[in-house]
Amino acid sequence: MKISIIGTRGIPNHYGGFEQCAEYLALGLVKRGFEVIVYNSHNHPYQEKDWNGVKIVHCYDPEEKLGTTGQFIYDFNCILDVRKQDCDIILQLGYTSSSIWGWLMPKKAIITTNMDGLEWKRTKYSNRVKKFLIYAESLGVKYSNHLISDSIGIKNYLKDKYKVESTYIAYGATIFQNPNVVAIERYNINCYDYDMLIARLEPENSIEIILDGVVKAHLSRPFLIIGNHDTPYGNSLKGKYNSHKQIQFLGSIYDIEVLNNLRYYSNIYFHGHTVGGTNPSLLEAMSSNSLICANENDFNRYILGEDALYFTSDNDVARHLVGLDYKEYRYQSMLIANKKKIIDLYDWEIIIDQYANHFNSIIINNN
Repeated sequence: MKISIIGTRGIPNHYGGFEQCAEYLALGLVKRGFEVIVYNSHNHPYQEKDWNGVKIVHCYDPEEKLGTTGQFIYDFNCILDVRKQDCDIILQLGYTSSSIWGWLMPKKAIITTNMDGLEWKRTKYSNRVKKFLIYAESLGVKYSNHLISDSIGIKNYLKDKYKVESTYIAYGATIFQNPNVVAIERYNINCYDYDMLIARLEPENSIEIILDGVVKAHLSRPFLIIGNHDTPYGNSLKGKYNSHKQIQFLGSIYDIEVLNNLRYYSNIYFHGHTVGGTNPSLLEAMSSNSLICANENDFNRYILGEDALYFTSDNDVARHLVGLDYKEYRYQSMLIANKKKIIDLYDWEIIIDQYANHFNSIIINNN
């Protein structure tokens, strides 16, 4: 079976969640006997035409010159090329800048789309952009033969709004097994004596609520923020918290070993996401033995259940920071329970098998 993966900047991952999904999925599918093509931006750091048995096709991507508009052109170029590939299935990861070109998809291929989160709920977008994203979402549904939801919440949303069924396949993670304190020494921190978050620095990720709580806690131990801060919102955050030296903006880190070790040795890991389905960074925190304090919402509750702390305000954040003893039995039991969830439900091998079964079933049903 020949499968093309579109909708990402490419592999190996140098960007984010969907790119990491494409990386693990492509490798896993090749091992299972699938022929896999992944589309990469023309300026992706990896420039070869093959990566561990995965065929790489580079397409022109003017995002650096044109901003968001460039994403639409890149997706258009990928779709023009995939028309020539004679694929059985096209896996589309997301729909934001590709669904308007859905009418150009090759008619012989089966289109299955991972619908991602509810992008139009993001607070950074204007009302005009939100209306477009709702329209793009509807096109994603219209031009897809099958849909994938990475959370039960998204599955229910698609059923309620569009009266369509989707296949639930969560994001994946792999248990982190070899902690090494050397990986974090460069950050001048001590094991279990710092708190942290990893997120895109956007309002809907509760960044200010968390940092306001850090300020209210009046603690001297470092609070690490990992994510690109060279943005207008990132600059405003740096200005707001400039006098609080315990708050440290580390920027983007993509080295998975460094990230896993930072999560592993943290005191509390904060997860403030309020939009989307099964968030990759949440699963990775669970797999890295992090004690998690998450924004109280249905998406996070579905994954974590009672095996986490929760916050809705900066007062909650401060209370957890001040009153927590990491070594208490109930917190250690949370870590054990979350690792078991990764092993039983979210391990990448399980997720890749679910994708492979999905692909096999839609080919069978199509014949």
